[in-house]
Amino acid sequence: MDLQFLRPVFECEGDVASVHLDTSRGPIDADKQIELRWKAARRSLGEQGAAAETLAAVDDVVGGAKDVAGPQGEAIFASGGRILAAHTMAEPPRKDSAVHLPVADPLPLAIDRDHQLAHVVVAVDREGADVDAYPAAAAAPSFQRTFNGSTLHISRVRAGAVSHAAYHRRSVNLWSENTEQVAEDIRKAAAEVEAAVILIAGDPKAIGLLREHLRTRPPAGRFVYVEGGRTDQSALDGLRASVDEAMHQAMLESHQQVLDQLEAQLAGGQALQGLNPVMEALSQGRVETLLLAADRNGDPDLTASRRDPLAVVSDAAALGDDAAFVAPASALLLRSAVHGNAQFTELLPGTSCEDGVAALVRY
Repeated sequence: MDLQFLRPVFECEGDVASVHLDTSRGPIDADKQIELRWKAARRSLGEQGAAAETLAAVDDVVGGAKDVAGPQGEAIFASGGRILAAHTMAEPPRKDSAVHLPVADPLPLAIDRDHQLAHVVVAVDREGADVDAYPAAAAAPSFQRTFNGSTLHISRVRAGAVSHAAYHRRSVNLWSENTEQVAEDIRKAAAEVEAAVILIAGDPKAIGLLREHLRTRPPAGRFVYVEGGRTDQSALDGLRASVDEAMHQAMLESHQQVLDQLEAQLAGGQALQGLNPVMEALSQGRVETLLLAADRNGDPDLTASRRDPLAVVSDAAALGDDAAFVAPASALLLRSAVHGNAQFTELLPGTSCEDGVAALVRY
């Protein structure tokens, strides 16, 4: 995953308030629950020394995506009375957190973004389809098309007279024409977001025709066929549930490819694990992909420099820098990775690496 979306939060020269909240919108009093969570986080930040104007800036934006139902989270970063960045998270953080440090601490956001893949969701029937394209970690589609085609005589009839046979042929032709248009919409949508996965649900016969049209010029991305549709709310609810499940599986498979590469390169001495060797490689700008476990309990503090954002050390004396500061390891490793243009992947639970840290290196 590209980490450059974090650059704004790491270019701040002063202390940063980093907030990760569960902003899920369930059926019961979500606004009140979010308000109480933010009050607790706000109080904690104040006790840690966050300025009143910085807390007021967060007051103005906190609350999550009100038009997105179901599970979600929010990550907000603020300093000097201004918002550095605010992101909606696809899933709530493992726990609410609010820290005020010399540097942003965005690991929960990075983990959430790392779980997302650009994808297209298609709900197709005999009249057309809904086609929605989502960039990675987007709550709303960047490409959206609802196509109903020509619905005149779209339904087949049971009678068998000659006139009815012509009526039947016309309905099949329209059905085929509609799915041909849907196939073109899917190609455009997949190209728009560089989709890794294209999820298709709906009428089985319409899906069969759609497959034929897509076979001639397949878009980039892996096809996954899921349950649900667009006929009513029940079908839409089923579509969301099956899409969520399929995307989780796609995320696991995508991560496993990187973890397999890490295992092979560790065996050949071409990758690194453990804090000290990874810190050294980051400081030299040699890391291609930084891998971190999400569970950072017991994470040590490390030292970094305002002057050289790549440098991360365990001993402040090694920097010889009066602008050095101390922060948790995960925050400083991510900061160095951002400035070194490294990629990021979570070390999934069950993956064993020294200190929960590893790196694929450039040379």
